[in-house]
Amino acid sequence: MKLIIAIVQDEDSSRLINEMMNEGFSVTKLATTGGFLKSGNTTLLAGVDDSRFQECLGIIEKVCKSRKQIATSPVTMGGSSGMYASYPIEVTVGGATVFVLTVDQFVKY
Repeated sequence: MKLIIAIVQDEDSSRLINEMMNEGFSVTKLATTGGFLKSGNTTLLAGVDDSRFQECLGIIEKVCKSRKQIATSPVTMGGSSGMYASYPIEVTVGGATVFVLTVDQFVKY
């Protein structure tokens, strides 16, 4: 058995949870916050039998696609004057960061 810890962007989380549950995977949702762009993330925990592990990873890969987004980046102008200006930059968001742990024992009460 494997424990999948998937960190996904908030806007992907509902669809991913629905897809996983429709395929018979149990999933636990934790609200988390990412450091980059201070955007909301969701961390999902799923215990998966070894025989269905690749199937679960395939669902995560299918739903959580990376995409480009425009964000603003503050730039200090004039040194000590404290003036700030922002300009748009293109960043990649979405996708999933997935950690996989081997589970020695699983007990459900």
